[in-house]
Amino acid sequence: MDGEDDAPKSLMEEMYANGIEGVDDAPSSSTSTTIRKNRPIISGEQLDIEAYAALYSGRTKIMRLIFLADHCDNSGMQLEALRMAYDELKKGENTQLFREVVQKIDGRLGPNYSTDATWCAMVDRKADQRKDKLESELNAYRTNLIKESIRMGYNDFGDFYYAHGALGDAFKSYVRTRDYCTTSKHIIQMCLSAILVSIEMGQFAHVTSYVSKAEQTPEALDPPTIAKLRCAAGLAHLEAKKYKLAARKFLEVGPELGNSYSEVIAPQDVATYGGLCALASFDRTELKNKVIDNINFRNFLELVPEVRELINDFYSSHYASCLEYLGNLKSNLMLDIHIHDHVETLYDQIRSKALIQYTHPFVSVDMRMMADAFKTSVAGLEKELESLITDNQIQARIDSHNKILYARHADQRNATFQRVLQTGNEFDWDVRAMLLRANLLKHEYNLRASRKI
Repeated sequence: MDGEDDAPKSLMEEMYANGIEGVDDAPSSSTSTTIRKNRPIISGEQLDIEAYAALYSGRTKIMRLIFLADHCDNSGMQLEALRMAYDELKKGENTQLFREVVQKIDGRLGPNYSTDATWCAMVDRKADQRKDKLESELNAYRTNLIKESIRMGYNDFGDFYYAHGALGDAFKSYVRTRDYCTTSKHIIQMCLSAILVSIEMGQFAHVTSYVSKAEQTPEALDPPTIAKLRCAAGLAHLEAKKYKLAARKFLEVGPELGNSYSEVIAPQDVATYGGLCALASFDRTELKNKVIDNINFRNFLELVPEVRELINDFYSSHYASCLEYLGNLKSNLMLDIHIHDHVETLYDQIRSKALIQYTHPFVSVDMRMMADAFKTSVAGLEKELESLITDNQIQARIDSHNKILYARHADQRNATFQRVLQTGNEFDWDVRAMLLRANLLKHEYNLRASRKI
């Protein structure tokens, strides 16, 4: 690899092993280089299901456990997830989902985790009684035309349907409370309830809509509520594959969120989703200003050290270390209910940005050295570079015989001549237009035309 300037031998070795060091981040001594080389890489660890489930509450906890069981190849982890989902469902009232989990267990956990017909019948009976009571109360409220009571009646119906897994009916009940909201706080409560159910149903268009409605009543928004709305908006943008918008929303989440939105998202998820979306979509300056120097987001990153380190490695151009962190995280990310569909796309975009950033400062790059830095074969790297050159993301050409990438710098001499010619043409056009206007005034053409009219 040949740079425009010579570099110390120790630094060049570092470049070959880990990618290039940023111009403004170059280590000042060989000591810092040694420390960087010896920093251990966190190895991929099997997901701790109990600790993972403890981050969440309510229906999302159960759905994440079921999703994990459906997508995990480890039978032990599958059964552990299903066991925890079974225990969690027995605390609630959703008998339909309970039966589905029992069917997935299929007797593999013994007689204690089989269909509890007595419990199901009892819960269903109580549910029917509760529904009849809610209907009679709501009818009485309607007769008396008390808006607050009607609102609470529909809200109770929404809670009832949500607890029993009837998400469509729950959404309709929550939305009906809107006509009976008398304060801004009531509107915020309605929006948050509609957002919660919409996320569970996967209807992210509704999420975006109700986030906007909630933001239209800023006087009733406290910091925790603002943080929740930004999380919901971030999830909606993530689902729509608008990664830059998703990153911005997650980066705006304040520390007030804490564990208050555990029925939807954990603080660790904010760090992971926000960090990966930012890496895939932000340029170098944005990454520095909005992520690394963001004090609020730094608190979230501290909860997920791997994401924090891979962001720092990417910015510092230590690509081997960055890609190794990404590789270690991938298996667990594929078990995440929200980001699993986006992992491959995000990883491809991050890798492409790393390749572009690696080649940018150099006149020529030895592709063998570059392949070592990116943990890939020379043939595989050549295909990746070909794709980036074809998409006009890298201005370069490849010497396939010698395996060297040559930068194609713009011809400054030719560009200067083109600018001079363009300026001359513009000046010529301006002069002609000026002479035309002068002749029109000289011969009083405008005056004659107006007199004829």
